[in-house]
Amino acid sequence: MADNEFGYTRWGMDWVRLAEPLRQTRPDPLLPRARSIARNDGVRTETEGRIVRAHIHRGGQASITHIELAPLTRPALTALSAIVGAGPTVLTDEMYAAARAADIPVAPEPAAIDCSCAARTERCVHVLATFYDLARRVDENPRLSLDLQGYGTDIALDDSPAEAPRWIPLHTLDPAAFFEV
Repeated sequence: MADNEFGYTRWGMDWVRLAEPLRQTRPDPLLPRARSIARNDGVRTETEGRIVRAHIHRGGQASITHIELAPLTRPALTALSAIVGAGPTVLTDEMYAAARAADIPVAPEPAAIDCSCAARTERCVHVLATFYDLARRVDENPRLSLDLQGYGTDIALDDSPAEAPRWIPLHTLDPAAFFEV
């Protein structure tokens, strides 16, 4: 095992990058607490398709975090199936490197994030702890990273139309075009 507690495989490091983005220019004071919560088994995650629900108990407080991941695109699914295969194989760092060399996006992208805490932000300590817990779980089973993005499901491989977005960000609406005058 490498020196990193979270993200010691390339598959798991993608999840750590959700909590510690490279574009971040100053230290985030929530990261040590989030790592501590994940390290001490304070996060109980449940996965269902592309949705992750995490129950975080810290002291006398409890929070529920909900993370929905964006699905992989059809071209990415097709290209990944040539590299990974359809069977339940163990994913290696070489498979990750081959996917990256072929410009296949394998890093997870959250489509929706919600937490029941009072912080009301997408980067609260509970969400960050969930990312760290998922990084540790993906390090143990890298296939989980692709499964959470819709790889291997029959729905993702059929020819049905792409899923409509669940939410429309308010800043994308043009009031002049939205309302008729």
